Amino acid sequence: MRFFERLFGAPASTKPDIAFGRYTDAYKTDVQLKAWDNAVQQFDQGNILQSYLDFFVYLKDPNSDNFRWQENQQGELTFEFSQGSRLIRGIVSEKKVKAESFIAQADDLNVGFLRRLMEYNFNLKFCRFALSPQNHITILFDSHSTDASPLKLQQALRELAIHADKQDDLLLDEFRTLRPVEPLQVTAIPDAEKEIKYQFLRSEIETAFAVVDAAKPDPNQYPGGYAFLFLSLAFRIDYLLRPEGYTMDVLERLHGMYFTKDDRTPQNKIIAMRKSLQQLLDRPREAMFAELYRTRSTFGINPPVNHERIAALIDVELPNMEWHLQQSNEALAMAVPQYIVGYALFHFAPPLPDRAFFHLFFEITNPAFFGALGFPTPYNDALGRPDKRTVTEAIRDIAGSFKKTYPHLKPDLSALDFSNTALFARSYLHMVKDLQLNQAL
Repeated sequence: MRFFERLFGAPASTKPDIAFGRYTDAYKTDVQLKAWDNAVQQFDQGNILQSYLDFFVYLKDPNSDNFRWQENQQGELTFEFSQGSRLIRGIVSEKKVKAESFIAQADDLNVGFLRRLMEYNFNLKFCRFALSPQNHITILFDSHSTDASPLKLQQALRELAIHADKQDDLLLDEFRTLRPVEPLQVTAIPDAEKEIKYQFLRSEIETAFAVVDAAKPDPNQYPGGYAFLFLSLAFRIDYLLRPEGYTMDVLERLHGMYFTKDDRTPQNKIIAMRKSLQQLLDRPREAMFAELYRTRSTFGINPPVNHERIAALIDVELPNMEWHLQQSNEALAMAVPQYIVGYALFHFAPPLPDRAFFHLFFEITNPAFFGALGFPTPYNDALGRPDKRTVTEAIRDIAGSFKKTYPHLKPDLSALDFSNTALFARSYLHMVKDLQLNQAL
């Protein structure tokens, strides 16, 4: 149970209070789900304000002070909520709904960022970027209350919040005529933790580059393995470091860079991905430090998926490590299971047991990083191989944490191969793929 508590919101006193992975709002409580049903019912009956009150309960994370509201003297509901580094404020009444977030202060109306905002607006469905009379760049949503059902309001606030959180960092980083209009809604982390994460980023990128430069096999003849190497690296950095701003944007673009259908060959795409990662190495240490902080959020980006989707991902991608195993190229072989785990956590909100097992996978395969952060690292033996006793104990611990909700969750420990890290990774993902996650009725 201690593993489950540390991972999902109640860290044990002996563990560092460090969060991993992107925030997700996919794991709603029964209270939240009931509040959503009430909100929809009240709206259909014309009880607008009561509907919105229930909707606010639905959005409030019970483990975080992410959403706050109150009634003013005019009988309206004012609210504010956190999304990453941004604060979104709004007001609802029987007649209107409005929500807004300040992005930046413009000292000069530069054509460059104005054009960028127009391009953003073209792709938004519910919200829009705008300029206030004080030259504040804002993103806002407004509507008549009768047109703003809980479903529409959820979609609109989600769009507003996610774009506000992302674009403030990107715009401020690119356009020097912009400056912050209000303090960031963040919690600082210790410089020692930042240094560990910064050195991990540099070390992992440089190690990946060394694998490419060794050219075994030749990247020009076998580019696929190196695509797994760079993509798994990006996903791993995103999950373990949780960077914001420019670094997060680079990591997000790497996946599209390789899979976008265009005239570039796979070899040219590998070169482009390397150049993007090199940009992270070339950035000043202070710039990376500025992108490492803790935040609260209300909306997640990743859609929830069932275990069958995770199992299908493993089934399709895991065979790609076989050739590299036969060639005794452990670095490229390991890139495949690392890609699978990273992809699932980057793009989806997996079922909680899958998420817990994937986090354990990262702990087992990145012992130096977790050890430097202050976590116990008992999962490897003196030769660096996964340790059978401690790993199986951790797996049983996770399964026991979910026994009530998933009574058929019984990992097949006999299938695990502890010969070396690559063979263990393959067998571990086969174990995850075969899990039975039928929930109790």
